[in-house]
Amino acid sequence: MRKRGTTSCDKAERRFIAFRMSGTGVLAGMSVNVWDVVDSIRALVLSGTDVDEARLCDPGVPLDTLVT
Repeated sequence: MRKRGTTSCDKAERRFIAFRMSGTGVLAGMSVNVWDVVDSIRALVLSGTDVDEARLCDPGVPLDTLVT
């Protein structure tokens, strides 16, 4: 299966969250200048949860709500 990257970013604030995905699964994630999301990213990666990419990229959707 092809792996791809996806991001949620705020160019004006010079911050972003990036994810590495395979299918609908999140393989890895990182944040730059976005505080207090490391635990949420870790939980999302370790959960193996299928994630809707549009919701993952939407800064209005808290990462915690994507983990089931």
